[in-house]
Amino acid sequence: MKSGSRNFVVSSVVVLLVLLLATAAFAAKAQTFTGTVSDAMCGATHMMEGDPASCLRACVSKGSKYALVVGDKVYTLDSNNQATLDMLNKLAAQKATVKGTVDGDIISVSSVSAAK
Repeated sequence: MKSGSRNFVVSSVVVLLVLLLATAAFAAKAQTFTGTVSDAMCGATHMMEGDPASCLRACVSKGSKYALVVGDKVYTLDSNNQATLDMLNKLAAQKATVKGTVDGDIISVSSVSAAK
């Protein structure tokens, strides 16, 4: 193999490795959160009269997204999966464990279950 060809191959391999490592570094890592299911409009404090679950469901029916209150932090939950949305509705105002990727205050939900 000529020197120029070898340098090209080595350079190509190095570039490929750098791209793979950069992709892995920027890939979002799934995390697990446990908190109380709420809605993004009300957060930790529900405004409507009645129980928190009824308030949450009313807000979601008017366009608010589900949220998860973890300590003092309120995460908006992003999902278009009907089974996930049904589970969040079922767990309204209850403790839940949510898995997903985080971007700021938004969790892209991959799964949700009742907290143990």
